[in-house]
Amino acid sequence: MKIKVFDEAHEKDLEDSINNFLKEKNVEIVDVKFSVAACIYAEEQIYCFSALLIYK
Repeated sequence: MKIKVFDEAHEKDLEDSINNFLKEKNVEIVDVKFSVAACIYAEEQIYCFSALLIYK
């Protein structure tokens, strides 16, 4: 098994990154872990959308 970590500032970008990876590789997905983090920096709200893809 292998893993691939994806991390993007926007959820649409995360979708695109994962879909592009799956198009390029012929893999069997074992599991996906998803996480969202948010913080405030200089009066700006920043999001971090992450996914851990476990595959064969």
